[in-house]
Amino acid sequence: MSGNRYGYPGHLEPWASFSDVEVNFLPMYKALHDAGYNVLAYDLRNHGLSGSGNGGIVGFGFEYRDIIGSLRYAETRLGLRKMRTGLLSVCLGCDATMVGMNRHPEEFEHVKTLLGLQPVSVRAFIEQASEVTGVPNGVELSDKAIHQWTGIHLNRLSPITHAKAVQMPTLLVQVRDEVTTKPSDVATIYDNISAKDKKLFWIKGTTRRCDGYNYLSEHPELMLEWFKAHMT
Repeated sequence: MSGNRYGYPGHLEPWASFSDVEVNFLPMYKALHDAGYNVLAYDLRNHGLSGSGNGGIVGFGFEYRDIIGSLRYAETRLGLRKMRTGLLSVCLGCDATMVGMNRHPEEFEHVKTLLGLQPVSVRAFIEQASEVTGVPNGVELSDKAIHQWTGIHLNRLSPITHAKAVQMPTLLVQVRDEVTTKPSDVATIYDNISAKDKKLFWIKGTTRRCDGYNYLSEHPELMLEWFKAHMT
């Protein structure tokens, strides 16, 4: 996809054709750093400076291995090994984190909390796009094409069934009225999370998904309060 650990260059062409909003995660990282946290920010495979994998296929859950790899790497660093660990997982990264927790829960036993920023099911994106563009069979056509390409159907491209494996305290953050997907999708993901300590925070006043990605950079207090409450 078009993002990386910096964010998304929506202020530049050709990326502005998808969304003309620049997403900048750097202020979010700085807020965490200034609050005393160590930050390990990395690009998923097929993104940014990371290498390619899986034939360039993105978003099918393979990325959970990158999350596990980052956790293992942190445990090899002498200064980090005994520190508390929390996850700030964005969009596809949050989906992959939930897949990882379901497939390899032992890798996440030491993680104290998860903050998930706008996880999403691929089907919800396609359903919304089909409605907006007036394509009556857009979902069926997309499902057929993706299955022919990868052998995977749309219903498998979702964190909904994997969310049950999330047992740690979890905060999900989502634009409530965004036009590119269905808010009911993230609500279903949230409902399926097994953690007793969980919260869904709705971002209001915008319909743009990319405003949600910028929210914690512009309003870091929500993130800092959550981590302080669950990592100290």
